[in-house]
Amino acid sequence: MVAIFHRYSSKYWHFAENGNSKKRPIAVSIPHPFREMRVQDGVLKYGFVGPALIFLIAFNIFPLFYNIYLSFTDAELSGGIARLVGGRNYGVIFDDTRYGTALRTTGLFVVLAVATELLLGFALALALQKPFWGKPAITTILLVPMMLSPAVMGLYWNFILNGHYGVVNQALSVFGLYQPQWLTDPDLKLFSILMIDIWMWTPFMMLIALAGLNAIPNHLYEAAAIDRASRWTVFRRITLPLCSPLLFLAVLLRTTDALKQFDLVMAVTGPNDRATQTLSALLYQVMFRGYKIGLGSSYSIVILLIVIALATIFIRYITSIQAKQGRESA
Repeated sequence: MVAIFHRYSSKYWHFAENGNSKKRPIAVSIPHPFREMRVQDGVLKYGFVGPALIFLIAFNIFPLFYNIYLSFTDAELSGGIARLVGGRNYGVIFDDTRYGTALRTTGLFVVLAVATELLLGFALALALQKPFWGKPAITTILLVPMMLSPAVMGLYWNFILNGHYGVVNQALSVFGLYQPQWLTDPDLKLFSILMIDIWMWTPFMMLIALAGLNAIPNHLYEAAAIDRASRWTVFRRITLPLCSPLLFLAVLLRTTDALKQFDLVMAVTGPNDRATQTLSALLYQVMFRGYKIGLGSSYSIVILLIVIALATIFIRYITSIQAKQGRESA
């Protein structure tokens, strides 16, 4: 800094002599020595942001608005000129009995899957909260299902639950028990997909809950022990309230993901099975089996609106809980 200032001072400062033969400085405008550097930093900043912005526009924003446009047309996969039809596609959706069935199936699947995964995941997190021998290995093993591809796991479980040569029915036959037709009985098809989804995504809930439990300060438990609080009181007054924001976040993420359930349905029963046809499976059936791009786009917009509505409700609820906890702590 001193060297730079000296360099610029010798160039831009002039001295004049007065009657006492003393030099006095005459100040002139000095350009900032780092102005060039600031300009380069600004260019570099936009250079970093630019590719991400282009990617966002090309692969998220543009497809979204183009999909909205297609939902108001009669575009078909077979070709032809798409014509604007207004809101006719949305009227067709709500008049279609398949939509009501798929909506009920999706809602039932989301409620049962997310609730079960939350309870099991939180129970596993409580069991893994305290350190013990082999905890890292057990935690890693429990996280394996979450890391596997849903489509591959669907095919894998398709063999396991097969009514004739599946491992589950073979084990039941050894004990002389009833062998259900997991993948062909209409009353068991959705239950089978639920089992697979719970097996895959309970570790996700466990991981989030475990992070919340580890974030609770130990001095709160020590104070509760001094007051001789019961385990139920500690759980109800300390553990659950402090973990609830992260648990609600986990429920939000799993709910939005379960609403779009497609991989397991496609791999286990197929998209056209009415007993397990979710909204995403119906969207696939309409768009890629029925070749109706415009109608399929309308289905995708309806699914998007449902996800946005539920996400908004969850976020507001989480925000209200955090605000309440902040007021109580103050």
